[in-house]
Amino acid sequence: MLGLEKKDLMFLLIVLALTLAAPILLNPFAEASPLAQFNAGYPDLMQRIAIFAIFAVGFNILFGLTGYLSFGHAAFLGVGSYAAMWMFKLLSMNILPAIALSVVIAGAFALVIGYISLRRSGIYFSILTLAFAQMSFNMAYSVLTPLTNGETGLQLALDDPRVLDAANTSGSLPDTSLFGLAMNSTAKVDFLGRVFQFNVGYYVCGLISVLMFYIALRIFRSPFGMMLRAVKSNQNRMSYTGLNARPYTLAAFVISGMYAGLAGGLMAAMDPLAGAERMQWTASGEVVLMTILGGAGTLLGPVLGAAFIKYFENIFSKINDNVLHGWFSFLPHWIQDPLVWLAARFTGEGWHLTLGVLFMLVVIFLPGGLVEGGQRIGRLFRRGRDAGGDGPAHRPKPAPHVAE
Repeated sequence: MLGLEKKDLMFLLIVLALTLAAPILLNPFAEASPLAQFNAGYPDLMQRIAIFAIFAVGFNILFGLTGYLSFGHAAFLGVGSYAAMWMFKLLSMNILPAIALSVVIAGAFALVIGYISLRRSGIYFSILTLAFAQMSFNMAYSVLTPLTNGETGLQLALDDPRVLDAANTSGSLPDTSLFGLAMNSTAKVDFLGRVFQFNVGYYVCGLISVLMFYIALRIFRSPFGMMLRAVKSNQNRMSYTGLNARPYTLAAFVISGMYAGLAGGLMAAMDPLAGAERMQWTASGEVVLMTILGGAGTLLGPVLGAAFIKYFENIFSKINDNVLHGWFSFLPHWIQDPLVWLAARFTGEGWHLTLGVLFMLVVIFLPGGLVEGGQRIGRLFRRGRDAGGDGPAHRPKPAPHVAE
C-alpha cells in the first residue's frame, strides 16, 4: 500500500496519528498547574515544529544520505518566504499558489547553487554554500530592496492588488486561508482543566509535513536513495565502477532545497512576513543542529531534533527570574538567590547555553542522536526480558537430528 512495506506503512501511520493528536498530547498539564508553562500544545509552537520538521527532513536527504554538509540552506528558506509573500500580495491569500511558487523558486535557486557548489566536496562544498547564503542575505538586506523591502521585510498592504480575491472593504489586512478556512482559525476545547487548541494552520502544516515525510521515506527506500548512500559510503569507489555521482548529488541538493522552500512558504503562510534574517547563517546552523541532534541519516531523527530545539526555544526561553523565584520559594533566601542566579544563566535569554550543553552531551555520548538513545533504551528493555527467561537465550535448543 502506498508503495511501502508493511513495517514502513505502520511507521507512517504512527507518525500521522501522533501529528493529528499533537494538540492533546502536548497539553499534559492542567491550566491551573504550576507545570502548565511546560505545555507545548498552542498553535504557534506546533506550527513551527511542523515547519522546521519539513526543513530538517529535507536537509537530511542531502546531509544524511550523501554526507554533503551544507551551511547555506537558509537561503532557500528565505527565497521560499519571499516568493510566497509576493503571491499573497499580487495574486491571492490562498496559500496553495504561494506554496507552489515557493517550492518552484527554491528548487530553481538550489539548482543554480548546487551546480556550482557540487564541483567541490567536503569542507570546500560547505564553505561555498555558506558563501552563497551570506551573499543572498546581503542582497535581500541591502541590494534587492524593491523586491525584499530591505531590513523591514516584505509585508502585506491594504493596496496590494490580489487579482484573484474580492475587493477588501474591511479596512484591515486579510488573513491567509485555504479555500475559505483562515489559517489563524482555532477551536478551543476545555476538558479536565486543560484547554486543547485545534488550529487550522497547524493541521495544514502537520499534514503537509506528514506528506513530505512520506516522500522522504520513499526516497530512503528507493534505488535513488541507495545511490545516495553509495556516494556517502565511498564516492571514489563509485566512480571507479563507471557511475557519475554528480547527477545524484545535484538531484539530492535540489530536492533538499525544495523542502526548505516549502518550509519558508509555510512560514509566510502562517505569519505573512518575509525578512532577510531568515537567510542568515544562524538559520542554516540551526537545521544542522536539528539533524545531528535527532540523528543524521535516520528518518525520524530530524523530526525529533526540530521538536526538541523548538520546544526549548519557546518554553525555556520564557522562564525568567520571577518564575525561578517561585520554583525555589521554599528555600531560604541565602540559598534561593544563588540558585536563581545560576539557573537564570541557562533559561530565559540564556537558553542557548542549555542547548549547547545538551548538544555536546548528545554528540559525545549519543553520536547517532536521539534516535540512538531510543534504540539503546529499547535494547535494554529487550535484554531485561531475555534475562527474565522469556528470551531466545533461555529457550531450550532443539536436539540435533540423528539419522536412524
